[in-house]
Amino acid sequence: MGILSGNPKEEPLHSGEVFHLWTHLQATKGLLVTLQVLINHTGDNDLKILLGDLKDNCIKQEEQQVEAILKESGIRLPPAPPDRPNVELQDIPAGARFNDPEIAAMVAKEIAAGMVLSSSIMGLSIREDIAEMYGEFHVQKTEYAGKLLKINKEKGWIVPPPLMAK
Repeated sequence: MGILSGNPKEEPLHSGEVFHLWTHLQATKGLLVTLQVLINHTGDNDLKILLGDLKDNCIKQEEQQVEAILKESGIRLPPAPPDRPNVELQDIPAGARFNDPEIAAMVAKEIAAGMVLSSSIMGLSIREDIAEMYGEFHVQKTEYAGKLLKINKEKGWIVPPPLMAK
């Protein structure tokens, strides 16, 4: 048996896995704070519910899973930005406020980037548990992308490129 056979959790992480796990965790910690801010700016109830669910049941879960792997491997964790307080939408000056279509577009971009990152890490991983974990992250993000797309269409927030209609 070689070093890379047997229980994947007993295999060492290679440098690419360490780098991507660490940088993903750092970005995830930042995204959690960004979502806190965007939730404060959101006026649409459907979007607010989706963002809270995304934060608590997808992004926070990713943070915990990746953090656990890095801790088990003895790798120091990246710093986390401080949490943001909850504020009332009306307390944010109108000129400083993001509007709901902007928030939906920003979050859609983050979800899409997360899907690409998940696919990349799946491809470079040699530990099956890491690849499978990022496969789950990808599937979860795909589900949230679909939910957000539905909200964007229902609210009329999508600005389509020129359509080909013959």
